Amino acid sequence: MIARKSLVESIRTALDRSVVVVLTGARQTGKTTLAREFLAKDSPNYFDLEDLLSLARLEEPMTALEPLEGLVVMDEIQRRPDLFPVLRVLADRRKRSMRFLILGSASGDLLRQSAESLAGRMERIEIGGFTLAEVGAEAASKLWRRGGFPLAFLARSEADSIAWRKQFIQTLLERDLPQWGVRVPATALLRFWTMVAHYHGQTWNAAELARALGVNPSTTRRYLDLLTDALMVRQLQPWHANLGKRQVKSPKVYVRDSGLLHQLFGLETEKAMLSHPKVGASWEGFVIEQVLATEPHDAAYFWATHQGAEIDLVLRSGDQFLGVECKRADAPRMTPSIRIALDDLGLERVAVVYPGAKRFPLGDRVEAVPLHALAEPGRLFGGGAA
Repeated sequence: MIARKSLVESIRTALDRSVVVVLTGARQTGKTTLAREFLAKDSPNYFDLEDLLSLARLEEPMTALEPLEGLVVMDEIQRRPDLFPVLRVLADRRKRSMRFLILGSASGDLLRQSAESLAGRMERIEIGGFTLAEVGAEAASKLWRRGGFPLAFLARSEADSIAWRKQFIQTLLERDLPQWGVRVPATALLRFWTMVAHYHGQTWNAAELARALGVNPSTTRRYLDLLTDALMVRQLQPWHANLGKRQVKSPKVYVRDSGLLHQLFGLETEKAMLSHPKVGASWEGFVIEQVLATEPHDAAYFWATHQGAEIDLVLRSGDQFLGVECKRADAPRMTPSIRIALDDLGLERVAVVYPGAKRFPLGDRVEAVPLHALAEPGRLFGGGAA
């Protein structure tokens, strides 16, 4: 087992200040394991909505929940969205001894139900797979190759990890998404997801994918949103500065888990991964996910102009804007794009993350930062700016 102390502390803090805490994340990211840090699964206050006994107990939800004291955990809440209004009523009664920890595999319906029914009463925490801060810098190559899903990362062998990822993709498309009400054939979504993988790290072009799939652009938009709701794909939105330059206005798309990306590519060895033409984009997406998971920020974007200037990640932290460039190079250099971004966006600092071992300056407010620095949350910019 790998301790996830930061997440446990975040949940504990949220439960101290909010009546309802909604813990969302993709299937198999460890939500149930985290919940057991707070309440045993055999407790009468634990409801697993994939368990027939729990479902039977909740036939009359108000009768079942109202007498309970202390923490109540409800796992796989997306199976019973009708419970959200009941939770709202109980939360409004302000019974201070009662708290709810709600676990749900991400879906659009789940997020909308929680936002609408529990607005002003809940705190939401999103969890992903393992991070570099959790597994340690020495496991960076393994984490990039296998991805952060616990059972993929901790598998006894590469073959076992590959088998788990194959099964995960199949189960998500054939069972989980249909349970959320998605009425799209699994084969169509798999083909689309595989095509998105080949656009990993590029700006979204609905018309191009629509032509390749033989559908209209609105259909590809719907498919992309489905995979985004499932936390399988990240749509990184563009930052629009008030400039006299033509700026890119479409989002960049990334397969969020690097292990699933490699599976969609059919890469089964480290050699195959390192020789693949998308290896640089894969590394960029991996770094971006690590930064977003560990670096404090209020919002995240990318920035690019049609003249060719761009920066991979722009973090807004309070009134500061910070830049991140991902360079899979032995010795990264200052680039014209970084200089333009510093001036045009007013960036406080830029960190150029690379696979090397040493931290060194590249210019005024620009520093080369080794990947292993991300194993220490909040240290990407030296701890002073974020």
